[in-house]
Amino acid sequence: MRRSKITGMGSYVPPRVVANIDLEKLMDTSDEWITQRTGIKTRHWASDDVGNSDLGLEASNIAIENAGIKKEDIDMIIYATISGDYDFPGTGCFLQAKMELPDIPIFDIKQQCTGFIYALSMADMYVRQGDFKNILIVGAELQSKALDKSTKGRDISVLFGDGAGAVVVSATDINDEKNDPYIYSTHLHTNGQFADKLCCPAPGTALGPERMSQTLIDKGLHFPVMHGKVVFVHAVKKMTETICECLSANNLKMEDIDMFFFHQANMRINDAVGEKLEIPAEKIFNTVQKYGNTTAATIPLGMHDAMKEGKLKEGMLVATAAFGGGFTWGSAIFRL
Repeated sequence: MRRSKITGMGSYVPPRVVANIDLEKLMDTSDEWITQRTGIKTRHWASDDVGNSDLGLEASNIAIENAGIKKEDIDMIIYATISGDYDFPGTGCFLQAKMELPDIPIFDIKQQCTGFIYALSMADMYVRQGDFKNILIVGAELQSKALDKSTKGRDISVLFGDGAGAVVVSATDINDEKNDPYIYSTHLHTNGQFADKLCCPAPGTALGPERMSQTLIDKGLHFPVMHGKVVFVHAVKKMTETICECLSANNLKMEDIDMFFFHQANMRINDAVGEKLEIPAEKIFNTVQKYGNTTAATIPLGMHDAMKEGKLKEGMLVATAAFGGGFTWGSAIFRL
């Protein structure tokens, strides 16, 4: 039986570390305030001369090397980001050029914090169908250049960091469904009724005669907008539900999972999900405290960190869940 599996992981964060105390110099905030509300202590912000695809390139090279293949073996790229190099074309095109891999197809997807799980679902289906053998998935964000770093924007600007995570998804033949490494299933959801609760309105075509104007800038519509309480409640509810959904689909119990990777937006959200599902704290791997919210990068970035720390190992059964703007949410289960 032909299925797909994750064969390589990679990650990269820019070297500049921005601690909460550094943000006190930019806005009316404090380390205590940020830590209590988010669990975040530091994040990484890129330098002025770095673009999103530069982060993606670093993570991709590591993932390909980790998979034990050559870059020429990659026959598709799926790039998940909301903070691309250009408004268009997609950032995957710039990554492809930097990797010198002409002609292979590229998907750029904008599924916000759920982008990695959506990309994993796409890669799984393409490999299962036999269309491609090795697909590179990249989740990369460079949010620091799009934040209002004044006191007015502090509720959002303290949350986000820059970084990239990548995985290689490859074809595999399954002989033992209970023990062989492969992607069991993915589960995707969206509810567009809440699209304006977590969004960045400008530039856009729904705001008047121009996609971008000084009026839109003066209103601050080029900065992200978030209704925090609404997002928090839905994130906890939907991530809890979709973890149960993917377990049920595979006739698994919570205790069968060796490691859980949740989207890293807020430590309080992940703690609440863990409590509702009665997951032991040692089975949940968090990185939000040191990287902040890196949107589409959080899950692959965390997985690679866990692998480097020896906490994520071959043979483990892994469950992931994410929630983000749209609202979008989803989950996946796979064995490494």
